[in-house]
Amino acid sequence: MSPEPLPFAPDSDLVSLLAPSPNHGERKSAIDMLVLHYTGMESAEAAIDLLRAPTAEVSCHYVVLEDGSIIQMVPEARRAWHAGVSSWEGKDDINSRSIGIEIVNPGHELGYPDFPERQLRSVAALCQDLIARHAIRADRVLAHSDVAPGRKQDPGEKFPWEFLHHAGVGHHVHEAPKGGGRFLMMGDSGQPIAALQAMLALYGYGLAVTGVYDAATQDVVTAFQRHFRRSQVDGVADGSTILTLRNLIGARPQDGDAPDHDHDGHGHGHGGCAHG
Repeated sequence: MSPEPLPFAPDSDLVSLLAPSPNHGERKSAIDMLVLHYTGMESAEAAIDLLRAPTAEVSCHYVVLEDGSIIQMVPEARRAWHAGVSSWEGKDDINSRSIGIEIVNPGHELGYPDFPERQLRSVAALCQDLIARHAIRADRVLAHSDVAPGRKQDPGEKFPWEFLHHAGVGHHVHEAPKGGGRFLMMGDSGQPIAALQAMLALYGYGLAVTGVYDAATQDVVTAFQRHFRRSQVDGVADGSTILTLRNLIGARPQDGDAPDHDHDGHGHGHGGCAHG
């Protein structure tokens, strides 16, 4: 049985409203990740109602409205149920190690409009606050689709990660230019596939190195493109996708590094967003 909503004080000075959810539990590890979602519902009100419904068994820590207002639903010290079945860096209890931020947007199935700038400014400010207080490394500011590829696609290819990066949030390199050359796709096999899978797994994606470009590999490549190579999201590992991945790995921050936003890119298992 879910606990009653805890009365709590906002963890961030940026919070304008509390809307406590009963859907949370005890953390089993320290916070070292942010996971960004979109709500994927017709309205903010519908999403918040669902995130507060005990029967839904989903929640998040923060909701950022279109007008930039920030609502807190679960204390940061508690484990919100936002990521669902997910993994990163070989660990699968993402809810215990992360803070979940829902960004109000109806999503792919309901028109998928652009994210308003005032909303993005608030997302950036909230992430800056969380990163400072929890010492979260740049490459652990992730999309729901990164930690649950194949199952989730939010916040999607319209979410402008470079906007956050310019504010010192997240890991980002410029997309490598598209061009000719070999590309890898569904049904291919061999050493180049194994090398691609190994690089994706090295960066953090949950993917076995099999040497076969199977559905799981296509899902992870698609998720990677939604975040890091957003100009073409097709699940095909072309030269641009592979070089962008190599550049990300080469520029990856280490624990204790300062934000890399000036880098130019060269050289319980509950959860899963308001939309289910």
